[in-house]
Amino acid sequence: MELGKVHSVDAKHANVDTRPVDSPDFHYEDGNLQGQKGSTRGDVLDMSRMGKKQELQALEKVNAVEMALSTWILIKILALSSKHQADARHTDHWVSEFAPKSIQKPLSYIVGWLALLGWVTGCPSAAQLTSTLVQGLILLKNENANVAALWQTTLFIMIFLIVAVAFNLFLAEKLPLAEGIFLIVHIFGYFAFLIVLWTMSDHAPASQVFGTFTDGGGWGNTGLSCLVGITTPLWCFLGPDAGAHMSEELKDAGRVLPSAMVWATFFNGLLGLTMIMTMCFCIGDIDGILDSSTGIPIIQLLYNSTGSYSATVVMTTVLIVLSMVGTITVIAATSRQMWAFARDKGLPFSSYIEHVRPGWDIPLNAIVVTLLVSMLITCLNFGSDVALNAIISLSNAALIFSYMTSIGCIRLKRFRGEALLPRRWSLGKFGAPINDAALCFLAVGFVMSFFPITPMPAPVDMNWAVVIFLFVIVVAAVNYVVSARWHYVAPVALVKEQ
Repeated sequence: MELGKVHSVDAKHANVDTRPVDSPDFHYEDGNLQGQKGSTRGDVLDMSRMGKKQELQALEKVNAVEMALSTWILIKILALSSKHQADARHTDHWVSEFAPKSIQKPLSYIVGWLALLGWVTGCPSAAQLTSTLVQGLILLKNENANVAALWQTTLFIMIFLIVAVAFNLFLAEKLPLAEGIFLIVHIFGYFAFLIVLWTMSDHAPASQVFGTFTDGGGWGNTGLSCLVGITTPLWCFLGPDAGAHMSEELKDAGRVLPSAMVWATFFNGLLGLTMIMTMCFCIGDIDGILDSSTGIPIIQLLYNSTGSYSATVVMTTVLIVLSMVGTITVIAATSRQMWAFARDKGLPFSSYIEHVRPGWDIPLNAIVVTLLVSMLITCLNFGSDVALNAIISLSNAALIFSYMTSIGCIRLKRFRGEALLPRRWSLGKFGAPINDAALCFLAVGFVMSFFPITPMPAPVDMNWAVVIFLFVIVVAAVNYVVSARWHYVAPVALVKEQ
């Protein structure tokens, strides 16, 4: 098969049969096609086109709601720029299919490493967020409590990582149900926070909310200060490809996943804008909130609004639970990314990582390796939180680079007038402008990911992500030339013409 060739799907597959493969009247026209219980014909055909055997059991459609819990507004739209088929990963696969023929294999290999790096470093990041909420809640009740030492924070992170992995190992079949339940908690919690803040807080005038600009970083320019500050919320909203990593376990993924992303964008955009405006109106003394003993502004804001420890504890517990669910889904997405990359022999010990043990229907080995790598990264915090934060800050840059490359390859094909793959969900005539908007936004986010928080920082406050990022690219490139080019199987090499 010629690499780089855009392959077609038989016209008879245009209206895809979505009956489960275990239905009595479901028949394959190709006896070699195989699917897990719960798969639809569309799932099997998508996997077959990519030359892959479905090894992970498809769960219910509600599994797609993890996208509604983990992403927000524009980042979600960016992901739609390259959503076409179902596979356990996203960016490196589409780079392999859409990149110019001469660089398909090496570019997809490097993007695969960076995407995995971004996700793996995101695991301790998510657990760290959960741990800081728990520590802040303790400090709210007892500001002299000894719970903020580096070793204590590190142990908190490890505990939440272990809990998240345990859920993925032993309650994987309950993940769709859990996500459905916590989606409801997420929505009702949103309105609870909104009502409490609007009815019990002091409100700033609209002229202050919409007309006051501050340069909190000391950059001397409010516009630049705003761009530097975008990296923190950007970390929270990254990961739109999480659903693609789980798509092999999502029923009728080629149709359900993109639709879920569109609706998540629409509703979370509205909810997010409303909550941002509410926070701006109700935050009160910003310096007092930032310098509170809890170290967590939202906890102090809730306490200032309610004046009640009990109410603050209940509302913060909702945030902790939702953050923990986020950690669970990050572990799930990361392990699937690792498993899929190992399936193409892109990692050391790929044979072990890609193995799916009979009867488990989950990438057990990949989940365990994800935990081990996350724990090793977390151990850096025993000595210095600077090293851990440098690794964590790399998550932004690595993931954004993988998105830029993937979308850029698709945009190049559009620019050249080359045909894209057949797909069951399409952006139509809006595809090109959405690609352009995505690339512009990602370019800004990528550059800002390497900026320090303040100008002229001391070495201890410097953002060292750029050094680590370049180091990983050099190591991946050298490893490809020396070894990986002989055994790495680019996804496009397995794509079938029909």
